Amino acid sequence: MIYQVTVGDKTHRIELVRSGSASSWRCTLNGREFPLDVVAMQAGVLSFLIDGKSYEARLDEAKAIDNAAAGTNIVVGDERFLATVRDPRSLRSRRPADAGQGIKKLTAPMPGKVVRILAPAGTEVEAGQPVLAIEAMKMQNEIKSPKKGKVKKISVSQGDAVEAGQILAEVE
Repeated sequence: MIYQVTVGDKTHRIELVRSGSASSWRCTLNGREFPLDVVAMQAGVLSFLIDGKSYEARLDEAKAIDNAAAGTNIVVGDERFLATVRDPRSLRSRRPADAGQGIKKLTAPMPGKVVRILAPAGTEVEAGQPVLAIEAMKMQNEIKSPKKGKVKKISVSQGDAVEAGQILAEVE
């Protein structure tokens, strides 16, 4: 299972693979691998054992201060984090992003290779217009603009190998 988890303004790539017992996992966080034990204590409460240190994480039912719809409040110890979790493979994650104000980041939905840059930086684009194309499993997938605007930045080059969740471009 691969996820993109955003905490604050930082997005992390997390891959989880079950290893051995029901509570044992191999976790890769932004390329760093480590073992992880997780046990559900009760509904909404998980106990983690990471590198010999124990943590308890719980979902906070209270509304998020910034925007309850934007994520989930998770409490670890005395610290509260607003987090959003996205599975790049899910159909829901592939829907166009909110076309509101501000910069929107285009991310790779799967690992692959950039085969074409269709709208270089500085190009005006319409919502749904292809910005670049990625080849994965001998299929080309167009990565489309989530909104009308200008391509601010292309973060990859033609021929680059990309990972699922990697930022490819920005549209403002």
